[in-house]
Amino acid sequence: MLADLLTQEALSVLVVSFGIGIVVGLTGMGGGALMTPALIFLGVPPTTAVANDLVAASVNKSVGATVHWRHGSPNIRLATYLVIGSVPFAFLGTFVHKLAPGDTDHFLKLVLGGALLFAAASYMFRMYLQLRLVTGGNEAPEEDPRLKPLLTIVIGALGGLLVGITSVGSGSVIMIALLLVYPTLSAVKLVGTDLVQAVPLVLAAAIGQVINHGVEWAVLIPLILGGTPGTFLGSRMARWVSQSVIRRGIVIMLTLSGAKMLGADATFLLFLGGGMLLLGPLLWGFIRQSRGLAAFDNNAAAWRLPDRSDK
Repeated sequence: MLADLLTQEALSVLVVSFGIGIVVGLTGMGGGALMTPALIFLGVPPTTAVANDLVAASVNKSVGATVHWRHGSPNIRLATYLVIGSVPFAFLGTFVHKLAPGDTDHFLKLVLGGALLFAAASYMFRMYLQLRLVTGGNEAPEEDPRLKPLLTIVIGALGGLLVGITSVGSGSVIMIALLLVYPTLSAVKLVGTDLVQAVPLVLAAAIGQVINHGVEWAVLIPLILGGTPGTFLGSRMARWVSQSVIRRGIVIMLTLSGAKMLGADATFLLFLGGGMLLLGPLLWGFIRQSRGLAAFDNNAAAWRLPDRSDK
């Protein structure tokens, strides 16, 4: 096994997982949506990439959820309703590959490509929702919002199914759905709740994937060894780096990865990436101005918090 961990492929996975771990630590977003396509681009078969990424994510998310649990930020009742829907459907989603006609890897690439484009759209919509909250002058309410059990269970079920099939969705699709249904949920509670519910969700999907496809130790161990310190380092760097810039970068990467999975050629990807890189900030600046804000400014959070720097 030691020899397998010293190969160029294993070292590449280690380096990439460390870099993606930093991004996850910086933003709390993009784990499966970035890591799974990265593994595929490194030559790992899609089914192996999904299975091992889910197993590694079950370890990394447990660490983050423990931190949030200690600080009391998650809404436990809300997380419970999500888990009721997400866990069984995440497990069932891992068996969908067997129902796919033709080549399983080709089917998974197509589904993953669509999921990545959907995740990119979700991220952009989330940024717009946060912008609306900023311009609304809202402050984070102390009381928890009134829960909608049935709708929350459905959100968990749909998100769980997507995670079980592709490993994408636990930190993107479910997060944006929670923002839409519970717009007054504070940012720290939103992240904490999502992390807590993601642990059993990802664990159920990981168990299903292991049953169906097993694990590749030469992929799994570098994923954990690189992703864990990367996430820790990214968390420590979060206050130094503009969240908005990182998140726009994630949107571009998800869009290009999704298009590549769906078969786009290099020329199209070059023009698409260049257009998003050059025109994206201008479009976002126009949207900010339409909301009464400066086109480009500091890293504003979704909720206005009181300034206690002089106390």
